[in-house]
Amino acid sequence: MEKRRIEIMDTTLRDGEQTSGVSFTASEKLTLAKLLLEELKVDRIEVASARVSEGEFDSVRQITAWARENDLLPRVEVLTFVDGGASLQWMEQAGAIVQNLLTKGSLNHLKYQLKKTPKEHFSDIEKVIEKARKQGVRTNVYLEDWSNGMRNSREYVFEFLDFLEGQPVDRILLPDTLGVLTPAETGEFLKEIISRYPKGHFDFHGHNDYDLSVANVMEAVGAGVHGLHLTVNGMGERAGNAPLASVVAVLNDFMPEVAIGVNETSLYKVSKLVSAFTGIGIPANKPIVGDNVFTQTAGIHADGDSKKNLYFNDLMPERFGRVRKYALGKTSGKANIRKNLQELGLTLNEEELRKVTARIIELGDKKEKVTREDLPYIISDVLGSGSLQQRVFIRSYVLTHAKGLQPSTSVALEIEGENYEAHAQGDGQFDAFMNALRKVYRSLKKPLPNLIDYAVRIPPGSNSDALCETVITWRQDNREFTTRGLDSDQTVSAIKATEKMLNIG
Repeated sequence: MEKRRIEIMDTTLRDGEQTSGVSFTASEKLTLAKLLLEELKVDRIEVASARVSEGEFDSVRQITAWARENDLLPRVEVLTFVDGGASLQWMEQAGAIVQNLLTKGSLNHLKYQLKKTPKEHFSDIEKVIEKARKQGVRTNVYLEDWSNGMRNSREYVFEFLDFLEGQPVDRILLPDTLGVLTPAETGEFLKEIISRYPKGHFDFHGHNDYDLSVANVMEAVGAGVHGLHLTVNGMGERAGNAPLASVVAVLNDFMPEVAIGVNETSLYKVSKLVSAFTGIGIPANKPIVGDNVFTQTAGIHADGDSKKNLYFNDLMPERFGRVRKYALGKTSGKANIRKNLQELGLTLNEEELRKVTARIIELGDKKEKVTREDLPYIISDVLGSGSLQQRVFIRSYVLTHAKGLQPSTSVALEIEGENYEAHAQGDGQFDAFMNALRKVYRSLKKPLPNLIDYAVRIPPGSNSDALCETVITWRQDNREFTTRGLDSDQTVSAIKATEKMLNIG
């Protein structure tokens, strides 16, 4: 039996940008638009609201120019308003050809915000749709506050939908604007509408105020909806929108009767990029894209994974371009540590493994974080292993930073008994330090891993002399690893983390 195709419309660049404190630059919007359509392969993207700002206009113009060159323009959408055609004029200048027209889906919004009758509102909408048709712009219609409309003024909603049946509209977009729907209501309301208007194309747009957005999406799909509106990392106003990654996984695993075109393996990459652009971190326990969701902490789980994958489920990390990890800490058993040693290509006998396990548990009791990359240092400390001796030493460095001058660094290294020196400038002291390192390694024709994440932490409530932990994530080939440094000086703590990298990479 042929599967029912569900359109995925990503609205990160429009509704997601309504997250408090978030504003994408034009270049960031263009980068994300390309990734969403070409790599993640969502069906459509909503990129902006018309008439918001000059920056918004510039970003849409850049996106539409790129989309036109790549035959993707019909998949780029802009939120517009019932404003006598002013939004359409803005769209024409920006090069967009699909409008998502914002209208009132509840009688309360119509009466108290617009102070108009349904007949007056419908007349205004009809004029905008006709202008759009003459301009060559396709129209989808949002029924804002539709969920409360179905609860409190259902007759008005059906009167509105009856009117839209006679209009040249491609899609009707049904948003749970205030995130108030329960899953039961979502299913009930959409089934009633879809059965009453079988020729219509209906999208569901969920918000997450009660943490029900994914459940509501499942009910919407079960009710026969034709499209879904989602955002990367669940970004959006208040508690955000239905999260793209979670919905994709749920549809693929639990709703085999439908098909979507989203490329799962790119979800994590796009999620991390959006986090970097917005400065909003991804919660460690966020499904699919959080740092911890494919990390086993308890030793019994690692042991079970070694015995017929007893703690695996269908959410295999490789589906999303990720790998399973085994955390190290006070709940670690020997199985956890053995898994991490295998990743590093190290082997210990049972007695050595027992000693290393005891030290890791001791560190965990002190609330110290232990990473896989710390293991060689712990082994060397516990066992005095000559095979794990440090090969690269940062013997000396001079960091300079003066007002009006570019920061610079001179560094002296010892690599396997040979001494090297280099000097470089950079955008900051650590950047200058890394540029000096690159000079040395370039001369040796050795590659350095790429820095892909840099996080600095100090204990809450600390003073300016507090110890600073710098955690750096590196990528070499297809492998990612993390190193840590601790010092009262932030740059020095980063240098200590880098020295560990030089001995691991």
